[in-house]
Amino acid sequence: MTAEEELVRIILMTGEAGLAAYKIVLYAQEGGGWVAEIPAIGGCYALMDTRDEALQELEKVFLMIQEEYAESGKPLPVDQTELLVHA
Repeated sequence: MTAEEELVRIILMTGEAGLAAYKIVLYAQEGGGWVAEIPAIGGCYALMDTRDEALQELEKVFLMIQEEYAESGKPLPVDQTELLVHA
């Protein structure tokens, strides 16, 4: 089984919609670099030099965590994140 086939199997097994089912918080750090994180999943974050790199790395981190949950037979947490925006 290829890595891509394995990923599809894991996604189907967990019944997860994937990254689209989660809110992503993205922000620039004061000292430089960008953080992308999924608050609903502990440890699911990425710190990179650019916004795009942070989002790309976050996707990789999410897939690794999703695989870990699937292998342990646990569903990923439901996203109950609320975003408050003050204008």
